[in-house]
Amino acid sequence: MTVLTPNQTSAGKPQVLHRRRKPLATRAYKAFRVAALIAVVLFLIAPLFWMLLASFKTNVDIYDTGKALFFSPTGENYANVLQRNNYFVFIFNSFWVAFVSTALSIVLGVPAAYAMSRFTMHRSALVVLMARVIPGVSLLVPWYYVFSNLRMVGRFEVLILSHMFVALPLIVYIMMSYFDSLPLELEESAQVDGLTPIGAFRRITLPLSVAGIATAGILSFIFSWNNFMFALVLSGASTKTLPVAIFDFVSYASIDWGGLMAAATVVTIPIMIIALFTQKYIVSGLTAGATKG
Repeated sequence: MTVLTPNQTSAGKPQVLHRRRKPLATRAYKAFRVAALIAVVLFLIAPLFWMLLASFKTNVDIYDTGKALFFSPTGENYANVLQRNNYFVFIFNSFWVAFVSTALSIVLGVPAAYAMSRFTMHRSALVVLMARVIPGVSLLVPWYYVFSNLRMVGRFEVLILSHMFVALPLIVYIMMSYFDSLPLELEESAQVDGLTPIGAFRRITLPLSVAGIATAGILSFIFSWNNFMFALVLSGASTKTLPVAIFDFVSYASIDWGGLMAAATVVTIPIMIIALFTQKYIVSGLTAGATKG
């Protein structure tokens, strides 16, 4: 399509402007991309949506396919979870184990990651990463044997130590990439001004690495909050966490799907809220080591 304008060229002829049209393939690709993104989002949200709806249904309504979307909601499942089964205790246990294990892992892991980054201790980093790769189930039997002989099974200390075994390598690996992306010249300038290497780390490097620490801490907290295997074997009646408490709705003869979905919702909502409000820190921290300099 052409458009004539009143502007005249040097030859006195009208100037012709051509309006570019987007190729059909480009528009088709964009439409396909939007449709694919919508399909992926629906695929990921559908289980959560079903879980939320099932938490307000009776077991009879859950098995009735005709009441998948339209049913009479009930709060009996949440009353059973929060009041009769005293899930507030399990929520506190999960929060306490996740918070303490994450805090201790940060205190130990951040200085270790800084030393490995600045002194190029790549072999030590691989050893730390191997601890993250080892399947946790292979450690349960030795842990249970050692802690049972020490009469520590069922205590918070055992759960915290077991969670730190996985959280600490994760924090070290993330923070090493983050420290590698920070210019070394900043610390050298601080040392020229009279700071010691530890002072430069505390006053210069540490404040600049807040986003990386937040990322590592959030991921570590989420792992600890959702961990089921370690708590199933090493926890006791007074230290039971939420994932283990949810398993109580599964019996030999039947499954209380309504209570199970209500308890799963109670576990999921705090993590979703944390991830929603901290996603910018997670993205910035995970992409910090992509470029250096």
